[in-house]
Amino acid sequence: MATKRDYYEVLGVDKNASAEDIKKAYRKMAKECHPDLHPNDKQAEERFKELNEANEVLSDPEKRARYDQFGFDGPQAGGFGGAGGMGGFDFSGFGGMGDIFDQLFGGGGMGAAQRRNAPQQGNDLRYELRISFEEAAFGCEKSFEFTRNETCDTCHGTGAKPGTQPKTCPTCKGTGQVRMSSGFMVTVRTCSTCGGTGKVVTDKCSACAGSGRLRRRRTASVKVPAGIDNGQTIVMNGQGEPGRNGGPNGDLYIQITVRPHKLFRRDGTNLHLDMPISFTQAALGADIEVPTLGGGKTTFHIPEGTQNDAEFRIKGQGIQQLRGTYRGDLILHVRVEVPKRLNEKQKELLRQFDEITSGKEYEGRKSFLDKMKDIFNA
Repeated sequence: MATKRDYYEVLGVDKNASAEDIKKAYRKMAKECHPDLHPNDKQAEERFKELNEANEVLSDPEKRARYDQFGFDGPQAGGFGGAGGMGGFDFSGFGGMGDIFDQLFGGGGMGAAQRRNAPQQGNDLRYELRISFEEAAFGCEKSFEFTRNETCDTCHGTGAKPGTQPKTCPTCKGTGQVRMSSGFMVTVRTCSTCGGTGKVVTDKCSACAGSGRLRRRRTASVKVPAGIDNGQTIVMNGQGEPGRNGGPNGDLYIQITVRPHKLFRRDGTNLHLDMPISFTQAALGADIEVPTLGGGKTTFHIPEGTQNDAEFRIKGQGIQQLRGTYRGDLILHVRVEVPKRLNEKQKELLRQFDEITSGKEYEGRKSFLDKMKDIFNA
């Protein structure tokens, strides 16, 4: 049988160590070698037993005094109080099994229930607000309805019938958790009776059926800033669901959905417009009226010889920058229309026009014909 080590050596303290020093040393070492953290590790298991044996003696003033006087041969009843095995360990240095797992795994005990009953912020809510293209460009104020869970006015959120109060949960005794142990393994789970709050409602509020919350429809108004774009979000602080246990309300997130415009397309602060013009306007040039966002019009000169898909920019007729003063441009995409369903006179005039052209008027066609000559005469 292996020789026992001195209990003070086991805990790493000197013989003049205070009770608090012994307690701290035991806690620290027990965390490092607890069997649950080292499954199937015999050395960790033996080390843990050794630590508990030393702690059982040195944390008890009478046992410690006998050990200091007589050593291992003194009249103490043995390192484990005669119980043998893990079942006889003295966890008094931790305030009981609950506290050792609180410190090893960060949960359990009354601390967990207290955390669950601490002030908690309410849930955030989301609402999709659909607005027109013009409303997004110029800004607006919109009212809308939404639903949220609110604190019951009858029971003030307790869930209990007026005149009564929630009671300590009989299952977990108010801790909010239930422990089941088997050998070295301890399983901790949230109490299913109280949901981890440590309290149960026996006489439920008739208004909210014991939930402490009621779903209500509310109306809110939001200012939509000029220049907001599709998919962007406005946050209304404190308009979400009420907090619990005195915690602050959550927030309401307004997600903006912008309906498409019949004429304009948006790209950042710029607007794009497909502008149809006639064959004659493209060839000879013309002053045309261009619609602008908001129902107005502006005059723009199309230079002669304008080709299909040509782009022109009208400064300052785009979208205002969000929370800024800069305004983008209106970009025209020219679409030259070829006439359809011509009468005989119109067709004859076009034939005459084609006969008197030299070909130099059509730069694209001239370049294409020159390339063909180079290919076939090579």
